[in-house]
Amino acid sequence: MTNEEAAVLCRYVRSLCPAQRFDEFTADVWHDLLFPFHLDEARTAAVAIASTQPFVSPGEIAAHVRHARADRLHRHTDPTPQANPDDVQAYQAELRATRAAVATGRQEPAQHELTAGPMHPDVAARLKTLGAYVPQHVDEALDEYRPVKAARRAAITAGEPDALAVDCGWCDASAGEPCRSRRIVPNGGATSTKRRETPHPSRVDDAREALTERQETR
Repeated sequence: MTNEEAAVLCRYVRSLCPAQRFDEFTADVWHDLLFPFHLDEARTAAVAIASTQPFVSPGEIAAHVRHARADRLHRHTDPTPQANPDDVQAYQAELRATRAAVATGRQEPAQHELTAGPMHPDVAARLKTLGAYVPQHVDEALDEYRPVKAARRAAITAGEPDALAVDCGWCDASAGEPCRSRRIVPNGGATSTKRRETPHPSRVDDAREALTERQETR
């Protein structure tokens, strides 16, 4: 905002708020406070403020403009710049210019829905073995209470072997059942077992071998 634009803003606010006092130094003070902003932004802010109270201060205008800019940028998703990504300065300059235009209202926020591509058929088939009795978002919300199933889904999605798809040769857990840790007494016997949240390493290795064999036979 220039000194001339600050003077225009003062006259505008004086029309909005007839009871507010201005003198020959008011425009200079307002310019010192509002120079980073555009006149159109300041006028829009002044109207919004004057609609709820009888006086408008430059500090209130600045706060309103900053909030409006932050809101626009919050709703904005950066589009891919046209500049060559190998030209770092040009690439960053285009991003900054786009964001500045959006923040000041000279360009509408670009809103792009971020979606993933289709799931690979093998992954979909393996995930299906876990069952789908509830919607996926509900199932994921329950992960905190079902760490074993959450770990299985995460492994399959990441392309890792599902250890619970095979028997465990260490603790004799059947396929689909979690591994268990045995509590050993001095004479060598097992008095009790405790469910493990993670499978035994040997079971993971066996599952990896089984997965590799299935992939090689296709």
